[in-house]
Amino acid sequence: MTAEQDAGLNREADAADLLRAERADLIQHPGGTLLEHLQRVHALLEAWGARPALRLAGLCHAFYGTDGFPVALGSVHRRQELSEVIGTEAEDLVHLYACCDRVRTYPSLHQPDGAFTDRFTGSVTRPSLGRRRDFAELTVANELDVIRTAALDESQITELLDLFAAWRPLLSAAASLAVEETARRRVPPPA
Repeated sequence: MTAEQDAGLNREADAADLLRAERADLIQHPGGTLLEHLQRVHALLEAWGARPALRLAGLCHAFYGTDGFPVALGSVHRRQELSEVIGTEAEDLVHLYACCDRVRTYPSLHQPDGAFTDRFTGSVTRPSLGRRRDFAELTVANELDVIRTAALDESQITELLDLFAAWRPLLSAAASLAVEETARRRVPPPA
C-alpha cells in the first residue's frame, strides 16, 4: 500500500469517526440511517473509480445539510473542522454540495455557462467544468442511492433520470452506465 493510499484510508476512518461523533448513525434517512446512506454513496463513488477527494466528499456530503436534507451535522461557519479531517479539496466539494440551490442550479448545470446558485447567500457563480463534473457525479451517486432505498414515486424517479440524462456530458462512463441501468430496470420488457 502506498503512503497516499494509507493516508486516504486514515481520512476515511477519521471521517467515519467524526460522522458517528455527530450522531449520523442515529439520524434516520431513506434506507436506514444517514451514516449508512453516506457510506453507500462513498462505496458507489469508489466503485465508479472516483478519486479520493470525491469519495471523501461523498462520505461527508450531507455534513452541512443539503437543499433536500436539511439536517446538518456541523456548521457551515466552521468549515476548517471538516477540512482538517477530510482535506481541503474534499471539504470544498462538501460545501459546494451543501450550498446548492437545486431548483435554480440543476436545469443548467450541464451548460458551459450554467449558473450555480448558492442557497445560503443567493450568489450566482459559474463553476469550472471540473467542479461541475464533481458536483454532478456526487449528486448522481447520492440520488441513485435514494432511488434504490427509498419509496420515491415514479414521477420523482423519472424527473431525476431525465435530469441525469441531460447531465451525461458531465458524468464518468461508470456513472452514466449506472444511470442507464437504473432506467432500464424501471422499464418493463416488451410483451
